[in-house]
Amino acid sequence: MAVRLNPYLNFRGTARDALERYQQVFGGELTVSTLGESGMEVAPGESDWLMHGQLETSDGFTLMAADVPSSMSLTEGSAHSVSLSGDDEAALRGFWDGLLEGGTVTVPLEQAPWGDTFGMLVDRYGVAWLVNIAGS
Repeated sequence: MAVRLNPYLNFRGTARDALERYQQVFGGELTVSTLGESGMEVAPGESDWLMHGQLETSDGFTLMAADVPSSMSLTEGSAHSVSLSGDDEAALRGFWDGLLEGGTVTVPLEQAPWGDTFGMLVDRYGVAWLVNIAGS
């Protein structure tokens, strides 16, 4: 079996919405299982939260996410980000535009000193994204 490294994002009640949005942006197949289906005992209103969600795309992306029940701690912050890079400018600009809906630009997507086109944003779910389009 091959070894993979992929992002695993944690949310508090918005994992399904985030993964469904990412599926709109990136395409692919989304599979989910809820806390209720797992048999975990959770607070009222949390049984439909995701125990695990996984998005697999035709580009080879794997993005996983879960909702952290209120009985567990969740430290939110900006210590993590997800990076998208490559030379397919149309695809990467499309991803940028999709992720930016309802989000905030932190660094505009423009030519960087190293010759590539680079930008940073925080999406509507608080996830930081970096996009780097290789220069010619």
